[in-house]
Amino acid sequence: MKRNNDIQAKAASIAEDAKELLAATSDLGEQKVMQARQRLSDALDRGKEMWGQAQDYCTEKAKAADEIIRDYPYQSIGIAFGIGALVGLLMRRRSA
Repeated sequence: MKRNNDIQAKAASIAEDAKELLAATSDLGEQKVMQARQRLSDALDRGKEMWGQAQDYCTEKAKAADEIIRDYPYQSIGIAFGIGALVGLLMRRRSA
């Protein structure tokens, strides 16, 4: 959960920096500056859209996993135990 908060904080910081850059260059009228501002604005919009889609996708998958675990609790425990045992065995062999 901490990593998600870090990513979200960094993304918000980048977006804030970009907004400040847009505001600082708002009085410049050169064609290249105006084009760069438009590209930056478009990139920010796409980034917000992609972030929202990623959050929706992750939420959807988490709900599906939760539903499966609730429908098949004993099978889920068995699978988790099996995966844990396999990882433990592989780690033990690797360190030996």
